[in-house]
Amino acid sequence: MESGGETPLTMEVKTFSSANEQPTINYRGIKAMPYILGNETFEKLGAMGTASNLFVFLMQFFNLKHITAIKVMSVFGGTANFAPLFGAFLSDSYFGRYKIIGFASICSLLGMSMLTLTATIDKLHPPTCQMGGVATCVGPSPMQLTFLFVSFGFLIIGAGGIRPCNLAFGADQFNPNTESGKRGISSFINWYNFTFTLALMVSVTLLVHIQSNVSWSFGLGIPTCLMLVSIVIFFMGSRIYVKVKPEGSPLTSVAQVLVAAIKNRRLKLSEDDAHLRLFNYLPPNSIISVLPYTEHLRFLNKAAILTSEDQINIDGSPVNPWKLCSIQQVEEVKCVMRVLPIWASAILYHVAINQQASFGVLQALQADRHVRNGGYEVPSASFAIFQMISLTIWIPIYDRIVVPLLRKFTGREGGLTLLQRMGTGLFLTTVALLVSATTEEYRKHLAPTNTNGPTISSMSAFWLVPQLAITGLAEGFNSVGQMEFYYQQLPENMRSVAGAFYFCGMATASYVDGLLVSLVHEKTKGGSEDWLAEDLNKGKLEYYYYLITALGVLNFIYFLVCAYWYRYKGDGENNVQLRTQSDKDFI
Repeated sequence: MESGGETPLTMEVKTFSSANEQPTINYRGIKAMPYILGNETFEKLGAMGTASNLFVFLMQFFNLKHITAIKVMSVFGGTANFAPLFGAFLSDSYFGRYKIIGFASICSLLGMSMLTLTATIDKLHPPTCQMGGVATCVGPSPMQLTFLFVSFGFLIIGAGGIRPCNLAFGADQFNPNTESGKRGISSFINWYNFTFTLALMVSVTLLVHIQSNVSWSFGLGIPTCLMLVSIVIFFMGSRIYVKVKPEGSPLTSVAQVLVAAIKNRRLKLSEDDAHLRLFNYLPPNSIISVLPYTEHLRFLNKAAILTSEDQINIDGSPVNPWKLCSIQQVEEVKCVMRVLPIWASAILYHVAINQQASFGVLQALQADRHVRNGGYEVPSASFAIFQMISLTIWIPIYDRIVVPLLRKFTGREGGLTLLQRMGTGLFLTTVALLVSATTEEYRKHLAPTNTNGPTISSMSAFWLVPQLAITGLAEGFNSVGQMEFYYQQLPENMRSVAGAFYFCGMATASYVDGLLVSLVHEKTKGGSEDWLAEDLNKGKLEYYYYLITALGVLNFIYFLVCAYWYRYKGDGENNVQLRTQSDKDFI
């Protein structure tokens, strides 16, 4: 068919191998691991030690009301989770992982140092509240808030560079084409997850205890020093690292397909032979698996229509990649488009998970946190350890016991499909929220009434363990399954941004969480009962939990619809075999 003076062509495109031999890479693998893992461990201890109790720090040290603190943490968490997308782009396109990690680590150190100063220097934080309730507290000055938010800015830059690059940089140290290299990568990932979990547990127990019961200055200073140690260890191994050069971001390829499809929107292909008249090209020495041509999302195929006006380089690549893309690029974008509806369902999942880190902490603050009568008082933020313990115990049980049992019934290698695993996690989050609402009603029932300020309920804070444990189980199903889903279903050359997909879901959830809190608080504070009152005993937090539960049910239904229509990458349905010859790629 002809449109706009441009005629789709059937054209042969040869691919040529590079005449230059690839340079030999000296993989140091195990020798680099002490530096890599040492850096990872101390960096995680520093970052988690700073962030795990930040919500309480804002309320107790900066005298922010809990609604304001939640809003600040929502914006901070959302921005910090969006930042890895830009970090991955800069790493892949311009600077490489080594430089990005080094720069981001220094930014994190600056942010932690400034945050420590806010707790150490009196002029950088408001005076301590006097007895008499929140209303008598003096809030932070504009200068104090500016200094605090600048420290947050450095922490966000640090997170944006470290999160998308540290795991991939460690894997770069092993040769992926040898059996020993593959084992090394697998071993490194296991150790990476171990150090991450260890750092998280130490942060919410030991470091939170120091911050809550000893000194905020000391409690924030320790993570800062650990971050400095992390940087020193990282640069000590500089001479032996494999530093992969940036080769361009896959996000650029996605943009090229979308732009080319819009430019070629007036071009048409006949239904019968559309797949025979598209540009098929793979770069020389490409190790990316070829994706089969599919019939769905056909409007994207227009990006690969070869016309008489398109010019081809000698190596077979298009002269203008913003006008002509290969069908491989198009199919990669289709993978992304298929994943997006599933990704959207994760937003409310993360909103539900976030409740335990905000309102769950507030519930603990107004409950009896003593281990025994008059014994040790557990810091409110430390109750998150039960969520982590639940997750840590469940993962090996699921992998070693549940999966083999399910495999006998389903015949699938993983027992459940990834979408079934994610759906189970979504269902469990609604259960956790219902338990949270019931626990809150019980906590208020045992709380003293007719008091001037916030009072402590006689309910043991350990009644919060069930909701935290169920939330941990939900993460074991959905969070783990979600990460694996992105890595498997996104194209191979986009695996560097697969983690960024997960963090972007968390980021969007943080903003949505902050918006929900603001709307609910504004709509209910003028009535007889403020759902999110500063004193939980006078509020209706359980109603807010029920609201999130209802949204979670609707989200679960939406997920089921998306899962029903989803087609896994390369499942064979709607696939069309492209014509190829041994040394030629043509349509």
